[in-house]
Amino acid sequence: MLRIAVVGSGPSGVYTAQGLVEQSAVTGVRVDVLDRLPCPYGLVRYGVAPDHEKIKSLQNNLRTVLEDGRIRFLGHVEVGPGGVPPELLLRLYHAVVYCVGAKTDRHLGIPGEELPGSFSATEFVSWYSAHPDADPNGFVLGARSAVVIGAGNVAVDVARMLARGADELRPTDVPQSALGALAVSRVREVHMAARRGPSQARFTTKELRELGTLPGADATVDEAELALDPDFTDPSALPGPVRRNVEVLRGWAGRPQRPAARRLRLRFYLRPVEILEREGRVGSVRFERTAPDGSGGVLGTGAYEEIEAQLVLRAVGYRGVPPQGLPFDPASGTVPHAAGRVLRDGTPSPGEYVAGWIKRGPTGVIGTNRPCAKETVASLLQDAPLLAERPVLQGEPLDAIRELGLEPVTWQGWLAIERAEAELGRSLGRRSVKIPDWEGLLTAALHQG
Repeated sequence: MLRIAVVGSGPSGVYTAQGLVEQSAVTGVRVDVLDRLPCPYGLVRYGVAPDHEKIKSLQNNLRTVLEDGRIRFLGHVEVGPGGVPPELLLRLYHAVVYCVGAKTDRHLGIPGEELPGSFSATEFVSWYSAHPDADPNGFVLGARSAVVIGAGNVAVDVARMLARGADELRPTDVPQSALGALAVSRVREVHMAARRGPSQARFTTKELRELGTLPGADATVDEAELALDPDFTDPSALPGPVRRNVEVLRGWAGRPQRPAARRLRLRFYLRPVEILEREGRVGSVRFERTAPDGSGGVLGTGAYEEIEAQLVLRAVGYRGVPPQGLPFDPASGTVPHAAGRVLRDGTPSPGEYVAGWIKRGPTGVIGTNRPCAKETVASLLQDAPLLAERPVLQGEPLDAIRELGLEPVTWQGWLAIERAEAELGRSLGRRSVKIPDWEGLLTAALHQG
């Protein structure tokens, strides 16, 4: 029987585990899915905005996989410093598949980026998603104007969350601390700035349209900025998803402003060059106006514009960090691999595999992880005869993990966390509400009932 460890319980990890056990009739696979957090589902739990309940419902599909008797969830297990050394993991299991995602964010590399009031979108998402590493009181939204830098779905998410009223979020699982901060938020202007034009934006049409239907906010665009895009006047030759984006923005350009508590302004052809300080914190963002260069990029024009902001959120992409014990390509932020097999000095390393963002980079949507995991699973199962000959330590891997002083959260522990979150919601007159801190999660996990 092959014992396999999958490190990471987000979509790529769960799809990998699913692919492995679906072949168990042939190979006799048992999979332990390890995660440093006590809760499964990765970015589906801690990255999808709380008001996107349909996407969050993907948790139900992931749950079905993790409840398979051939798969075991072991949360609160760090692989690396302070946890399970990678070399020990490779002695406990015939193979280890790393599905650890891209754990950090890209920086703008401009002056003032580290001023108080300047954050990554990742930090903001972690806060309103109740990630236990985030400070529950990390965002006191006293700002009047916010600037979101980026033109992808993460930028749309954080802009939408700033523009929503607390009453719209109360039915969701947003943590109580974040709901309270958003309820007293003074943000009335949200600017979403992109350095290129609408036909290069990375957001999806569904998410874009949603910005135009928020009950308490009015989404506006500058028609002169849109018209700089060569494809704005006639988008018919554009690929379908891009064409639909441009058509939505064309519709917004022609409509009058409506009364609203908040304004959401989508701006294009603005490249951030400096975050300016005022009274010791963010005061405004200085942008250089750009123009199309004729080949999909932009050129600086030498003209500048300043937008007032007391809160700046950069949403310019995620980036992988080196997993301990694995080779790493800093240029791509990924682990070198061949069809999922980890490469050391160009040669496949026996028993080591990758899937998800740490394999291909932070690209695609949740469903993109399926074919990515399928490729890695195919490689691993092709290697199964050789993997079965690898010597592994006898005995139960869970016992060896506990001997390190770790206390994994099992599936029963996770179900206890779910019950505690449901009870917390009832006590607040809401639906299930996320527990936002390590102590609360681990205490809840102990009450397995």
